[in-house]
Amino acid sequence: MADYYTLLTNAGIAYETACKAAGTPIKLTQISVGDGGGTVYNPAATATALKREVWRGPLNALFQDEKNPSWLLAEVTIPPDVGGWYVREAGLWTDTGILYAIVKYPESFKPVLATSGSGKEFYIRSIFETSNASLVTLLIDDTVVKATRAWVMSYFAEELGKLDGKQSVRVAASSNIVLNGAQQIDGVAVIAGDRVLVANQTLAKDNGLWIVANGDWVRASDANSSAKVTPGLTVMVEEGTANGDSLWHLTTNAPITLGTTALTFKMLAGRTGIAAGTYKSLTVDEYGRATAGANPNTLAGFGITDALGINATAVAARKLETARSIAISGAASGSASFDGSANTNISLALADSGVAAGTYTKIAVNAKGLATSGTTLVASDIPALDWSKISSGKPNTLAGYGIVDSYTQGQTNSVVSTSFANFSAASLQVPAFINGFTDNHSSRYWRANGNIYVCLDVARWVSSGTDALVMFTLPPGFRPLSRVSGAGGWATSGQLGFGLLSWRAETTGEVVLDYSIGSASGVSGYRCQFSFCVQAA
Repeated sequence: MADYYTLLTNAGIAYETACKAAGTPIKLTQISVGDGGGTVYNPAATATALKREVWRGPLNALFQDEKNPSWLLAEVTIPPDVGGWYVREAGLWTDTGILYAIVKYPESFKPVLATSGSGKEFYIRSIFETSNASLVTLLIDDTVVKATRAWVMSYFAEELGKLDGKQSVRVAASSNIVLNGAQQIDGVAVIAGDRVLVANQTLAKDNGLWIVANGDWVRASDANSSAKVTPGLTVMVEEGTANGDSLWHLTTNAPITLGTTALTFKMLAGRTGIAAGTYKSLTVDEYGRATAGANPNTLAGFGITDALGINATAVAARKLETARSIAISGAASGSASFDGSANTNISLALADSGVAAGTYTKIAVNAKGLATSGTTLVASDIPALDWSKISSGKPNTLAGYGIVDSYTQGQTNSVVSTSFANFSAASLQVPAFINGFTDNHSSRYWRANGNIYVCLDVARWVSSGTDALVMFTLPPGFRPLSRVSGAGGWATSGQLGFGLLSWRAETTGEVVLDYSIGSASGVSGYRCQFSFCVQAA
């Protein structure tokens, strides 16, 4: 047997058996210490009390050993105001007063401040084995239990380790790493003792909070058990190019078995890679963090698909929400309702210009091409034109000009030839013609400047002194011009020495010589030459 030990007493075993049978917990409430009657001895299982008890108080703690679930650890703290004796034995008591276990304790003196000049808290831990540790319950009176500083610190460390908020880590590894030795992570050289958040291992069960070591890394003490790694675990990252000053949390839901359950850590707050600035368009992650930003200037850039671009057509348009009226006014009027669902027609009514309906040879139009007045052309409306202003389409016949009251050239030649033939007729009372012409013309008539010229050369006349001689008849619409041989102007009539040359063109178109006046010069006075120009009136 070991030098120092804890034994379940026979009474304690019987009590435990009864509790198991009844299905009730084993309730331990107190611990007592004694001086062994002044000497060290070996306690036995048959004991029902300590040899000499010097102090009794409530248990501070009773819990299972992490590595040996059947082991129970009982702890008590003896206050500094009691003592003055040695501790050589101890006992654990049930709530019914049964000595459940007895302890052989290393001989230790417990001073008291009042008599020894100094005092101290005395801490006792007893380990004992039970067949079913889960049945053992610690009943504590909070008004009398005291704890040691070490116990309190250990307790706080354990309880803080169960909180979701963890002590910050130096860096976060967002890619798979080897959990061994010092190395470079996110631009930081980590060394032994540094805390690291491992968030993206190939085997996600290995994610978590780790302590760097020169050999294999170990999990951080505040995250090294399933009870300490719970959903919502959060940790701040102190340094790193990408992950420095960021907050991470565990998104894996319960239940979690550390080393078995795949753990997923995500950045809750921190750098996302987007530069500080103002953006029109943002990409936001599941936590509302901006992960990308842009300043688009097009509909497509904003992801808008139901708007019409400035260079597009209304392909997607179907119908206006409210029909609109389209009206036209001014020189024409009309209206129609349009909602975009189908084509629409507008019947236009032209405005009255004030001009009555009709046909006009002269009209005035305004700037819009509307007739504002209509009249008949007068001579002053036709500008003076000469042939130099007409470059094409000149007619070369009377018919081309629409003239119907004049002889053609052929018709005129026929009339003249007939007239000359008549001069030789016996009825003309003309005795003779002098052969040849005093003006040296080679023919009796000719054309020049659009006129017909006739030359008569007479030597004498047989006259009764009263009758008029009809010389020839002109075509309708023509009249003669005459002159006496020698100087003289063209005229419609001329006084001769032997008579008056005149015509009755207005009535008969006849050219006559009235020689009733006679001549004082005798026969020689009738010798003369007449030249006629037949010209349109």
